Amino acid sequence: MTSECAQPGAQPVTLPSGYPTKQGLYDPSFEKDACGVGFVVNIKGKQSHTIVRHAMQVLVNLNHRGACGCEPNTGDGAGINMQLPDKFLRKVAAACGCELPPVGEYGVGMVFLPKDAEQRAAFEAEFEQIVREEGQTVLGWRTVPTDNSSLGATAIAGEP
Repeated sequence: MTSECAQPGAQPVTLPSGYPTKQGLYDPSFEKDACGVGFVVNIKGKQSHTIVRHAMQVLVNLNHRGACGCEPNTGDGAGINMQLPDKFLRKVAAACGCELPPVGEYGVGMVFLPKDAEQRAAFEAEFEQIVREEGQTVLGWRTVPTDNSSLGATAIAGEP
């Protein structure tokens, strides 16, 4: 298996593989290495802004993996996964007229919806039906505020 990174002058590296040999429809040559994964945690689960700052530095350090496009202001959308910011979500939910259950008893789904209002409504209805079938409840929908003024033309063309 080879790992290919976009760092100038970098050569692909043959890595030891624990993948099974080619068999049936499986071919290990289609496996891809995650040349750009970083983890920053507090082993005791303590939340802190320091963890976020360190994670941001990880993203900066991973620039070599091709997280940027030909335009200086178009990237691949790399980001950070983190714990739910409960205080923030409660504030936003309250502003939308919604009361959240206790911490650990709710989740947040981030989905990219069609810009067309009719298609969006159809998706939301179907999504809510699936959630109900799973015995859960959609508490509400929120359009997240965005600012695309710093994006390049390629990124804007691909905006959801």
